Amino acid sequence: MTLFALDATRSLGLRVAAALGLTLAAHEARDFEDGEHKLRPIHLVADRDVYVLQSLYADAEHSVNDKLVRLLFFLGALRDAGAARVTAVLPYLAYARKDARTQPNDPLSSRYVAQMIEALGVGCTVAVEVHNPAAFQNAFRSRAEHVPATAVFADAIAAGLTPGEPITVVSPDPGGFKRADQLRAALTKRLGREVELAFMEKRRALGKLSVGRLVGDVAGTTAVIVDDIVASGSTLAAAAAECQSQGARQVIAAAAHGLFVPPANRVLADAAIARMLVSDSVPPYRLAAGSVRDRVEIVSIAPLIAQAVDRLHRGASLADLSA
Repeated sequence: MTLFALDATRSLGLRVAAALGLTLAAHEARDFEDGEHKLRPIHLVADRDVYVLQSLYADAEHSVNDKLVRLLFFLGALRDAGAARVTAVLPYLAYARKDARTQPNDPLSSRYVAQMIEALGVGCTVAVEVHNPAAFQNAFRSRAEHVPATAVFADAIAAGLTPGEPITVVSPDPGGFKRADQLRAALTKRLGREVELAFMEKRRALGKLSVGRLVGDVAGTTAVIVDDIVASGSTLAAAAAECQSQGARQVIAAAAHGLFVPPANRVLADAAIARMLVSDSVPPYRLAAGSVRDRVEIVSIAPLIAQAVDRLHRGASLADLSA
């Protein structure tokens, strides 16, 4: 097995490699004066089972599109260098939210990304906690594996609870109900007692989408709001306010990918959220020092990714990684 990590994903890649007992394979990344670039493997990859980590988020150095192109070119270089099998491992997959047409002539961006990856002969694409797992898998004609972050968040949440503390898992919208139910089941297993479930309605008024009423009972419990992404934070903040108004003792938020785009610092500053758990798929570099950053806890998905890579290499199933 050979493992590469590109761009800013290197720090996460080092943790994944350590969990696998490996050393990251060497590659060259070179930028040219006109904005072009090249990446090539230095490590021998001929006839090898190769895995490439690249988290597709924008940062201070590279845009989402730049990281995507670098990934595509590197995957192509690996195939040209004779790799027996190439697997793309995407801790955060950009464009996954655009998986349906909501307006006439809308693009299906998630499918176009899938087609570009497939065109380079990639045998399998792995993504962590995508917006819609079914849409992600259906976008690919080659093998696509979705890895939920449920288990790592369940472990972190359970460890921070006091014995016997009542808990309700809340989805901030009906579309995330299955994700919330998976976390509820995982917490029930870890705590050895039943965990309740609730969800927020969403409604459209005057052309704008807003959070509606809470369906379920959170009174006297710790409400855990779970989502795949926290972007501006407005959905989490509104859901937390509603949980608080319905009598929740405290509110915890868990989101796999902390993008924290503006105006997240302002929106979440006064949000009724005691703790906010996010994974290390995207470093929270956009958060300024202060009350919001102080409430954010980073939960590493490196062991989870390492398990997925190890199972793929051995030909084992990834089906129970969310338990």
